[in-house]
Amino acid sequence: MKQIVREKYSEIATQEKDANASSCCGATSSCGTYTIMSDSYADLEGYNPDADLGLGCGLPTQFAKIAPGDTVLDLGSGAGNDCFVARAETGETGKVIGVDFTPKMLELARQNAEKRGFNNVEFRQGDIEDLPVTADSVDVVVSNCVLNLVPDKAKVFSEIKRVLRPGGHFSISDVVLRGELPEKLESAAEMYAGCVAGAMQMDDYLALIEQAGFQGMNVQKQKPILIPDDILLDYLTPDELKAFSASKTGIFSITVYAEKPGEKRPNKMKLELATLTKANCCEPGSGCC
Repeated sequence: MKQIVREKYSEIATQEKDANASSCCGATSSCGTYTIMSDSYADLEGYNPDADLGLGCGLPTQFAKIAPGDTVLDLGSGAGNDCFVARAETGETGKVIGVDFTPKMLELARQNAEKRGFNNVEFRQGDIEDLPVTADSVDVVVSNCVLNLVPDKAKVFSEIKRVLRPGGHFSISDVVLRGELPEKLESAAEMYAGCVAGAMQMDDYLALIEQAGFQGMNVQKQKPILIPDDILLDYLTPDELKAFSASKTGIFSITVYAEKPGEKRPNKMKLELATLTKANCCEPGSGCC
């Protein structure tokens, strides 16, 4: 399944942007689900249209509470879209790391960063089940519609906890289910790469986060995902589609927040500002400030 995902997203990375935008699914021969879930980033500071392939299902960076000076990690960073939005939040004093296991996506992301002269954004090749990131080194983790592509989601949450500093947090957008998908959808490679077939039950997904030892979990946003009938008919017969519609199975995009236990470190930028203020100011009432 990982090889299927790598191949599909390599196709999307190498396809012309105009061609990708003109279809509803990116690089597929039949219309899939790749871009029908995406939200608009247009109003977010740091948004770079060239880095937006429309492959997400939410806006995790909008909810991620990123502060100036933070170190931010993006899981499944693609062409760099969320990394560049995170950079606008963390500023020149912060750092953004993107991890992806598709070489073509990494190449595209690095080109996008170089064109913009972003020296504090880097992209690393790796599997998010085994992150190439030092333990206790990240303040915020974000991810947009990626974890459902990974077979061992519990391992991913374990890795997120490992790399976060005590008191650090994540904001992750992902696709989850309420109810069961037809077997033909679950076994379809296109649906897996399109983030549907690999989706977990919502309650089980949230339970994984609690079992990993996170605290303060809350669902920041939830929206239904409606897959058009003409896409579903690529996989289901008309009778099967009718039965699926009657089953009331719900497909949702959720954005989830949770924190790693521990005392949060003082923000680096605030510490520097406090030191600067103390060094250049006098006691209150002295008249020199």
